[in-house]
Amino acid sequence: MIRIGAHMPTSYGFDKVPQLTVDSGGNTFQIFPHSPRMWKASLPSKKAADEFQVQMKKYEIPFEAAFCHCGYLINPASPKDDIWQKSVELLIIEGKICQSLGIPYLNIHPGSHTGAGEKEGIDRIVKAIDEFLKTVPDIVLLLENVSPKGGNIGYKMEQLAKIIELVAQPERIGVTYDTCHGFDAGYDITNKESVEKLFDEMESFLGLWRVKMIHLNDSKAPLGKPLDRHENIGKGFIGDRGFRNFLSFPQIQNIPWILETPNEEDLYTKEIAHVKSLIGLINVDR
Repeated sequence: MIRIGAHMPTSYGFDKVPQLTVDSGGNTFQIFPHSPRMWKASLPSKKAADEFQVQMKKYEIPFEAAFCHCGYLINPASPKDDIWQKSVELLIIEGKICQSLGIPYLNIHPGSHTGAGEKEGIDRIVKAIDEFLKTVPDIVLLLENVSPKGGNIGYKMEQLAKIIELVAQPERIGVTYDTCHGFDAGYDITNKESVEKLFDEMESFLGLWRVKMIHLNDSKAPLGKPLDRHENIGKGFIGDRGFRNFLSFPQIQNIPWILETPNEEDLYTKEIAHVKSLIGLINVDR
């Protein structure tokens, strides 16, 4: 089953997300567990969490198709002890929010070493993840590939693989593949041969089974230029032809696709329909 959706707002309440998702033409979604630009976060009330779960069942969205994305301030690779500690503490709260809602996945950017070096950054990431995993049971952390800029770690598959290799509970680590970030890092998805090469690399370093979510984003920058500027599907350098090629591969057709493009006015309704048209789907079964 093809699952497609978008990053949805929670300003109306967690319980409104399932209906907003279905109304937009989606059957999967991603949300922030709290305001992403704040260090402060709190658990939803039991009433709010219970109502969210009721609405998930009402709109027939399985919890395996629901994702949380960590806040922007979190940097598990930070060499600064205060930032690292605050990042871990907030990550743990976010994990507990996921638990209360019943959402099994929390997506994180591995972070930036900010000049301290890749090895130091990976060591810090692993330490942060281990602290999270021993404190928050059940939740699966998804490491997202990132754009190769500003000391970022995780723009190469082998970097993600190294983190997974070193953590204490590797079975609780999955991966999110972001098409814009990958394009920044030189992973071309506009032709068959390049996609096959990407999948071979994923399988070799990670195992394709670890890929639990795909962020569908076109790129405002050409291949290999690390700007991290998302564009609407078909309007960037990947283009409709590139996405039609990428999405045609059966390896990713059972993985939820989530839009994070600069298009929130209609809650992605037109863009979800556009992606469906690229793969020849007018209606997608929920």
